Parts: sequence; C-alpha cells; structure tokens
Amino acid sequence: MFITFEGLDSSGKSTQVQLLADRLSRTDHNVLVLREPGGTEIGEKIRKLLLDKQTLGMTDACELFLFSASRAQLVAEVVKPALDGRMVVVCDRYMDSTTAYQGWGRAIPVDVIQAINRCATSGVPPDLTLFIDVPVAELQRRMMRASKDRMESSGNEFFERVRAGYLALAKSEPRFKVMDGMMNVDDLHESVWQEVEHAFEKTGSQQTK
Repeated sequence: MFITFEGLDSSGKSTQVQLLADRLSRTDHNVLVLREPGGTEIGEKIRKLLLDKQTLGMTDACELFLFSASRAQLVAEVVKPALDGRMVVVCDRYMDSTTAYQGWGRAIPVDVIQAINRCATSGVPPDLTLFIDVPVAELQRRMMRASKDRMESSGNEFFERVRAGYLALAKSEPRFKVMDGMMNVDDLHESVWQEVEHAFEKTGSQQTK
C-alpha cells in the first residue's frame, strides 16, 4: 500500500502522517515514512536548496525540475524497493504537490506537469492520497508563529491557486480524499484511519484492525 498526504504548508499533514504510521505499526504493518522533497542523500541536498530563503532567482521551471529530480531518486532508491518488499509506504507529499504548486500555483501547463510526473515516478502512483484541506486565511494565521521557508513565503494569492489545484485533483482522481483540516487532531486522525481501512479493503490487502 502506498499512501500519500497532501496539503498546504501548516495544514497539519505531517502530524497526521506520523499518527497514521504509528497506528499502522501497532497493527503489525511494516511501515516506511518518507517526505518530499528528500528521503535520500541526493534528495535532502535538493530539499535544502529548494527551501532555503537565500536561494534567490530560481525560475519556475528550475523549481519544477528540482522537485521532480528529488522524486525520481526517491522512487527508484526507496519507494519501489519498499513496495516490492510489501511494506506500507506513507509519504508526506508526492507528485500531486507538483501538479498543485508548480502547475496551478506557478502556472506551468498541467500537461507538461503530468508528463514530468510520469517520468519522475516511473509510473508508481499512490493507492490513496489524503488532502488535508485548510482555508488559506487559517494557514497564514498558523504560519505567523514560525519563520517561513522559501516556498512558504509565496503569498496568499499563490496559495489560493494551489488549494484550487488540489480541490480540482480531488474531483478528477478517485484515490484523492479531501479531509477537513479544521477538525481537532484526534478527530482528523480517526477520519484518516477510516479512509485507510477502506483503501485496504479495496486493494484486497491485509485489513487494518
């Protein structure tokens, strides 16, 4: 099973990733938690470059290819071997982030994004994608409490476009589930867990307990 979490920055998705991984581990699943960009030695170097506020003048195309390069390395080096080994892979961001951020957010044509995504993922899609949806105004309130990285500093109009992209994906992709990120942490986790149980049942995998 390959499960991905998506959401705008400060939506709470990383907390939900860890809660799900912990619960899956308690039900005797072999779980691997990953993040994008990153997850490999090469990917972590790319991550540092992408998120560093001192990285100035990066073009939208450069940003797209760097995110995709990190993903390509992660899929080949980690994701595919883990899935072949029958692990449950839980990833904090994946190809839908590129569609939403670089496609809808940066206005790179979506057909270009889709072609690059197919190459970067080697045709390995998630079985389930959970989008933690939070209004942009709330996200900005949350981000006031911490310093922002390069991507987080993109502004409200950018994030509104990204959110619209995610919601469009949810309408076109059956694997895509929209979760109410305004719920408290525990209630949101229970909603996530229900979706994961349904996904296990649909794929015929060992059911969660």
